[in-house]
Amino acid sequence: MAERPEDLNLPNAVITRIIKEALPDGVNISKEARSAISRAASVFVLYATSCANNFAMKGKRKTLNASDVLSAMEEMEFQRFISPLKEALEAYRREQKGKKEASEQKKKDKDKKTDSEEQDKSREEDDEDEERLEEEEQNEEEEVDN
Repeated sequence: MAERPEDLNLPNAVITRIIKEALPDGVNISKEARSAISRAASVFVLYATSCANNFAMKGKRKTLNASDVLSAMEEMEFQRFISPLKEALEAYRREQKGKKEASEQKKKDKDKKTDSEEQDKSREEDDEDEERLEEEEQNEEEEVDN
């Protein structure tokens, strides 16, 4: 676990992309400013995590959940972020539900395909058995004729 903010370094590529998305086109940022924003983001993540952990501990849980993070945002007086976070959380949950349903459907389709293939194989085996019996009957008839 990071003891100090300096111990936690967010990836520069991620920080740069976030900064570029936040700034209008044509606006540049110095390395020093990017470094300062990166450190500030690290401090924010540590502080938000610590606050969310406090809510989990109050609930006698070891796992942080979304409600802990939302409560932490409120405690940190970042109320204006709560609504966008809730919207993002709902979008995430819908996406996960869609993925789960797609996975279940894929599994059902695979099971149906497997069942169908097994039925086809069984039919083929039955047909082969029938052909073998017919051949044996013909051979027996030929032997009787001889």
